[in-house]
Amino acid sequence: MTVREIKENELNELLELYIHLHETGVPEQNEKLAKTWETIINDMNHHIIVAEENGKIVSSVVCVIIPNLTRNVRPYAFIENVVTHGDYRKQGYATACLNYAREIAKRENCYKMMLLTSAKTADTLNFYKKAGYNCTDKTAFIQWL
Repeated sequence: MTVREIKENELNELLELYIHLHETGVPEQNEKLAKTWETIINDMNHHIIVAEENGKIVSSVVCVIIPNLTRNVRPYAFIENVVTHGDYRKQGYATACLNYAREIAKRENCYKMMLLTSAKTADTLNFYKKAGYNCTDKTAFIQWL
């Protein structure tokens, strides 16, 4: 297994992986997608971490470092889009991606990492707890737009 940040030419492979997250298909290749990808890939605070097995991206985590004016002007990290291809689950790929994200957050002097999940299954919630996250310190609210 290799864990690393995504390369600019791997967008299509990432989008295929996202079908295993909650997407129903790959977005249309258009100018909006291209501009969004360009923004993400050029943002030094936006990290898309991938786990690769035999040349195939099988898991990914997004880690965004958010500058902050509190906590002694220390940033925090936000984790999103944790996904593993269905054929590769429960083999440590997502854990490796989350560990890589933690190292980025430490390197950037973040004071905390946050992660939201829509999952309600005990397996998924226990996975995040084993990865070091807790669900007791904060309460999350979401407003869908």
